[in-house]
Amino acid sequence: MTEGAPQMTATVLRPLGTPVPLGFLGLAGGALVTAGMQLGWIPVEEQNAAGLVLFTFAFPLQLLAAIIGFRCRDTAFATAMAVLAAGWLVQGLLLAAGSAHQVSHVLGLFLLVAATALLVPLAAAGTGKLVASAVIGCAALRLAVAGIYQLTHDIGWEDAAGVIGVVLTALALYAAAAFALEDGRGRPVLPLGRHAGGARAVENGAEPGVRPEL
Repeated sequence: MTEGAPQMTATVLRPLGTPVPLGFLGLAGGALVTAGMQLGWIPVEEQNAAGLVLFTFAFPLQLLAAIIGFRCRDTAFATAMAVLAAGWLVQGLLLAAGSAHQVSHVLGLFLLVAATALLVPLAAAGTGKLVASAVIGCAALRLAVAGIYQLTHDIGWEDAAGVIGVVLTALALYAAAAFALEDGRGRPVLPLGRHAGGARAVENGAEPGVRPEL
């Protein structure tokens, strides 16, 4: 190298598989199980099993999605997945221990905090990917309604949380399929409502981990 010549620094980005389908599938599984409990589809005596499902399925899938999401530089998605993963961990442990009802006020406050926390990545994501934002927004609404039920013990709020959970399950499954097909075929297949930065992220065909957002 010639003395006095400016030094160049190269940044190498590794393409990664998109974690969005994984995260949304974990969310769908957790949402359906909790909705089943809230709507009476799952007997109370099976709450321990429901807690184990949240702890062994929903929590690790969304935690892994969050870790990969941060590596892909999509802070909004990764933050949402991390918050939801923590939520499944808390609910799963309480249900598995059989103590969810004894700590209902604590759980209610936690669910309200988690719902509020999801507004941060939701605001950061904006309208770049409308379907993904709709999933996160629906998840926040479900947590808020479930939290109100835990604090009030009003059966109407429990039923509402269950219905929202079923809607969230369907929405998360659709989003998971749409993002998986887009990543596998290299082009949008099902509508995802990409706009602005969300649309530009896939225009040049860059892979996750290279483009600025998922």
